[in-house]
Amino acid sequence: MASFGERLLRAARLDAAAYEEVEADPDATGQAVAVVVLSSVAAGIGIGAGLGGIVLGVLASLAGWYIWAFLTYWIGTRWLPEPTTRASHGELLRVVGFASGPGLIRVLGIVPPLRGLVFLAAAVWMLVAGVIAVRQALDYRSTGRAVVVVVIGWVIQWLLMLLILSVLRRPAW
Repeated sequence: MASFGERLLRAARLDAAAYEEVEADPDATGQAVAVVVLSSVAAGIGIGAGLGGIVLGVLASLAGWYIWAFLTYWIGTRWLPEPTTRASHGELLRVVGFASGPGLIRVLGIVPPLRGLVFLAAAVWMLVAGVIAVRQALDYRSTGRAVVVVVIGWVIQWLLMLLILSVLRRPAW
């Protein structure tokens, strides 16, 4: 079995076999949580959010990860399954968690001239990793189907997160 660091690197290299390995290992859920936390801490440091911002970022990242994995599971297994599609929410949590690994590069955003480029590169890399992760977890033959599932889930997740933030920011009357 691969170590946490090896899995993280292989997933970041877009190694489909790494996602299959993580999918099949229920013990990797804690590792997936660690990847999401480390990635969000890197983003907080890269954007200069301070300790409070980093803590809020970690909490928002964990919520977003859970929601996106659930949506991806539901969309991929209920709306757009292929005949071979078999997956659980836990499997999607693990692979989507590891797909956030490329977000570790966001720590380089601490250098202001690099910030925009680093965050854009990380976002694209994480979405590509998400497509590979979802394709493997849902046993899709079609990468195009995985792209559709990832994009639909990602858009809905962001809309839900914006709704939650708007409710939390609303003053109590």
